Amino acid sequence: MSELTLEQATAVARQAQSAAEAASLAMNIAVVDAGGHLKAFVRMDDAWLGSIDIAVKKARTAIYFRMETGDLGDNSQPGGPLYNLEVSNGGLITFPGGVPLTYNGESVGAIGVSGSTVENDRMVALAGVDSLASVS
Repeated sequence: MSELTLEQATAVARQAQSAAEAASLAMNIAVVDAGGHLKAFVRMDDAWLGSIDIAVKKARTAIYFRMETGDLGDNSQPGGPLYNLEVSNGGLITFPGGVPLTYNGESVGAIGVSGSTVENDRMVALAGVDSLASVS
């Protein structure tokens, strides 16, 4: 089984940071390993303090369920099959900005981004995901 290396986690976080800078966004960016443990973190200047925990929880949610947090959120609305899921596992986040990381076909971790709109959070997270393939 592949393990997310520090080099990979750092590259993912830095690429996400670059995307946030290009969009003039101040973000918190968390990268967790396959067990949901924090591997890399970037708190950009002027990023909201309240978004630190949200970024970490987005990353954990994405790896725990191996899907984007926004996709999970669609099913956790009132009346949905996963309603109240966000209160499990010590608290989850079920809106966009958390994306699983896959390397060599294996789930190795996830990135969570918070600090702007959910659309911008997801865009920055996806930029980080895209960098994983280029790091050995």
